[in-house]
Amino acid sequence: MNAPVIDAQKATALYTFPNKDVPWLVKHWAEKTPEKPFLIWEPRDGKTRTWTYRAFWVEINKIACGLLARGVKKGDKLLIHGENSPEMVLAWYASALVGSVAVATNTRCVGEELTYFAEHSEAVGCITQPQFVKELTANARSIEWFVVTEDNSGDGPDAAEKGHGLPSFRSLYEHGDQAPLRPAEPMLPVGILFTSGTTARAKAVVHTHANALWGGYTNSQNLRVVSDDVYLTFMPFYHINAQGWCIWSMLWVGGTIVLQPKFSASRFWDISLKHKCTHATMGPFFFKAIAAQEVPAHSYKIWVTGAIVPQVEERYKVRSFAAWGMTETVGQATRCDLFHQTPPLNLGLPTPGYEYAILDPETGEFCQPGVNGNFYIRGTRGVQMFLEYYKNPEAMKKSFTDDGWFATGDMVRLGEDGYFYFSDRDKDVLKVGGENVSARQVEDLIIGLGGFEEIAVVAQKHDMLDEVPVLFAIRSPSASETEEELRRKVFAACEKNLADFKRPRALYFLDDFPRAVLQKIAKNKLRELADQLADQEKREKTA
Repeated sequence: MNAPVIDAQKATALYTFPNKDVPWLVKHWAEKTPEKPFLIWEPRDGKTRTWTYRAFWVEINKIACGLLARGVKKGDKLLIHGENSPEMVLAWYASALVGSVAVATNTRCVGEELTYFAEHSEAVGCITQPQFVKELTANARSIEWFVVTEDNSGDGPDAAEKGHGLPSFRSLYEHGDQAPLRPAEPMLPVGILFTSGTTARAKAVVHTHANALWGGYTNSQNLRVVSDDVYLTFMPFYHINAQGWCIWSMLWVGGTIVLQPKFSASRFWDISLKHKCTHATMGPFFFKAIAAQEVPAHSYKIWVTGAIVPQVEERYKVRSFAAWGMTETVGQATRCDLFHQTPPLNLGLPTPGYEYAILDPETGEFCQPGVNGNFYIRGTRGVQMFLEYYKNPEAMKKSFTDDGWFATGDMVRLGEDGYFYFSDRDKDVLKVGGENVSARQVEDLIIGLGGFEEIAVVAQKHDMLDEVPVLFAIRSPSASETEEELRRKVFAACEKNLADFKRPRALYFLDDFPRAVLQKIAKNKLRELADQLADQEKREKTA
């Protein structure tokens, strides 16, 4: 008998999580530890609410019945557009029960961006908050129905937000108590997150139920969390960090999530002590925000910081955790090993379940230790890796090699010590306070306004956000507007059409741009100039 030819991709998809999906995992803990707190809500007014695993299971079943009554069926897309709140989390998991796909979108986006989210995802309905109704109904017109929460993440709506006349979120609870249980389909899509890249349009990253289970399974092992652990979560729900690194990890082990509307420096330690939080995702912005505060004696075990930061460990008496991942990789695709002392400022070691390659950008050959190269990663799509970019075959073709390797867009090197180190990334993608910004998207909007011969959006250093977008421009000789009039036009158009973090903080006019080979704009030189201008402006303010 000849040895069989085994399709590794198909085998992984079939046998990694057989007969399991997201509802299976929630139901498991609802039956095994029904009184264990799963979700603790800490709004700004301090009125804490708690859902045990059983209460959470009961409530998402009621909401699922409401979604079914509205005609939502398996495979339909459901837009979830709101700041962190219990309703957003409950709606996501109720959608998983139905078999529909929850599309969590960035609440800082406005105008045409919302039109794109709604139309590209083909969402049939939307769950949102009073503060976003006006912008959504004006722009996301393809959506058939809206359901609106009573408040804005615990804050009461103002007078202008109250008269929307749309059904309330509570109306979803009026159609039954127990949603029909579907047969588990691990490879069924469960969620979509939009992520920025080097192209003008955000890409819709599709995650399956198996992706969510993989994220919980592998991240919880990376972090070595257990059911007694408590993860403080203030990262936005429309990011993979909150959904995958925080919630899925704790759900896998039957742990507890403490959810805040957003990060609060003034409440950070009070809430941490109140709930005996053991884990949190932290970054430079958060460190700076609490830097002046006294550090209490506390039982935090780990802060996920992206890299080992000795200064943080020394000051806050907490283990920092190195990891790297993307929305497309679902989980922490590299991580430090908590059993070993990891060198500072590295990305950690390969996470089991993924394959890695670092290739020379010119020759395509493997890079030796110490040499920077393009970072590729491979895993089974729909399990370790996202399933697809929804309705975007061009992006899929560009992102994957013929044999399944995903081009991350990052440049890394393998150190002589055997750890990965971040080297560079596509500089047309800015990282503004944790948000990805496509310079191309901003440039396409502005050049269409007219009056410019050439423009370039680059990153400028920033004390709190690390970097912010700024615009360099050459005024067209035929432009009728003055530089100040063009500046006002640009800022008005950006305010109307772009999320706040994507809007250029400054517009600098030049007679010409620095040039590279073939007269290409030397954005590296513009970034240097942007930083020099930032320093100059700071000196002028303090003079």
